[in-house]
Amino acid sequence: MTHAKVKDSIEGAAEFISEPPRPLYRELSPPGPFPTGSLGATLEAAAFGVHDQTNAPLAMCCQSVLAAATLAVQAHADLELPMGQVRPISAYFLTIAASGERKSAVDNVALQFVRKREVALREAYTIDYDNWLNEFDIWTKARAKILKDNTGEPATKGNSCVDTRVDLKALGPKPKEPMHPILTCPEPTFEGLCRLFSIGHPSLGVFSAEGGQFIGGHGMAEDNKLKTSSALSSIWDGEPIKRVRSGDGASTLAGRRAAMHLMAQPDVAARMLSDRVLADQGLLSRFLVVAPISTAGTRFFREIAADSRAAVKRFEDVLLLALETPPSTIENKPNELDPPVLRLSSGARRMWISYANFVEEQLAPDGAYIDIRGLANKLPEHAARLAAVLTLVDDLHAKDVGEEEMANGIELGGYYAGEALRLFSSNVCDPDLVLAQNLLDWLQNRGDEYVSLTQIYQHGPMPIREAKIARRIAGVLADHGWLAPVEGGKIVDGKPRREVWHLIDGGRSS
Repeated sequence: MTHAKVKDSIEGAAEFISEPPRPLYRELSPPGPFPTGSLGATLEAAAFGVHDQTNAPLAMCCQSVLAAATLAVQAHADLELPMGQVRPISAYFLTIAASGERKSAVDNVALQFVRKREVALREAYTIDYDNWLNEFDIWTKARAKILKDNTGEPATKGNSCVDTRVDLKALGPKPKEPMHPILTCPEPTFEGLCRLFSIGHPSLGVFSAEGGQFIGGHGMAEDNKLKTSSALSSIWDGEPIKRVRSGDGASTLAGRRAAMHLMAQPDVAARMLSDRVLADQGLLSRFLVVAPISTAGTRFFREIAADSRAAVKRFEDVLLLALETPPSTIENKPNELDPPVLRLSSGARRMWISYANFVEEQLAPDGAYIDIRGLANKLPEHAARLAAVLTLVDDLHAKDVGEEEMANGIELGGYYAGEALRLFSSNVCDPDLVLAQNLLDWLQNRGDEYVSLTQIYQHGPMPIREAKIARRIAGVLADHGWLAPVEGGKIVDGKPRREVWHLIDGGRSS
């Protein structure tokens, strides 16, 4: 549509907008290189090996092997920070990449050792479950006989409650059902996580190469979002999971750990990063995010080098051994962890304190981290957790975190802070701009020149279906030149409407 036709078509418009619409998001600046040298020898070689096998962005490969390593070792130690708090070493990761960036291929390689372990667990579970059924059947019948013998007529042992208690004590507790052979899940709800942690292993991974399944799934729907995010935050913090249900009462699940790696397309990730509920609740500050540059157009076929295969095999062997090594648990509670505590060496402690003070300085009103203060407040802990993971990859039975590992954790923390700042500067974390983009997509797909406020909040994108929100978001589009208000209103859909906008033809926003 030409400018002249647009001008003629806008009835009562105060002024024709001659400037073309402005993009809602600023162009994302290129990322710095992932500090591969900070991953340690095993993970660095594996990251390059995965990259060689998939031709996917290197940062994505680094993120995947680091998340996989976290899952493998998180059950084997907690970490004592210099202030005295004992924390898990779990970590949550988010990788932003468009469709076709080989997210699934990367995960398939990085998590191959997990799949192998799950196969072995399933095979053992089949046998263990059959044995348990037999033991449970014997126990159930024995218990029933005790209760009948001690209360029936005629009674073989009399009707004494003391006799019953003695016999039941001698019988022992109900046989424990074997743990379900599940180590990873792609889309947990709060109830789903509780169920898995109740019947399965105490260390789990939430891994999804299509993060939209999680971000847009049932667990993150409006009715469940707060409950799910609170549960995930509590697990990250190492707090017991408390569940209260009307049907089966209250339960507390302690000693559970979860690692997470979500790979999501940019629009899906933007919705997550701009979500006020997730930000206010604190879940977003627990995520380490990368948004690598696409490698599309450069992924030419090449033979996979032998040393790449060897590096990935070494990575698999190390982490598979970690998964196969029984973690320390509470006595008679095989699915409740009781990990030993890693401490920082004196040198690592000094480095951490110096880094924590640096981060604090950057949180001043004129500091570099003021715009990412949620993440920055947790950045020293993120660095220490990563250092602990790197320590256990090298030595699963290590007693403390050394200076080299702490230096690597700090460098990784700085990289993730840089990525967060880069994403923030592009406005992808602005919730109103995300809603504005959703509204613009809806308007452009409709194909109508005019839209009323009523149409927006009655039929528009679900998060905007409230008059106050719809008016605000339409204003954002007007500020960027995508909508022009029609003064005096207009007849739309056969009805006179007071608040009406004209959609400016500027092509699709990007």
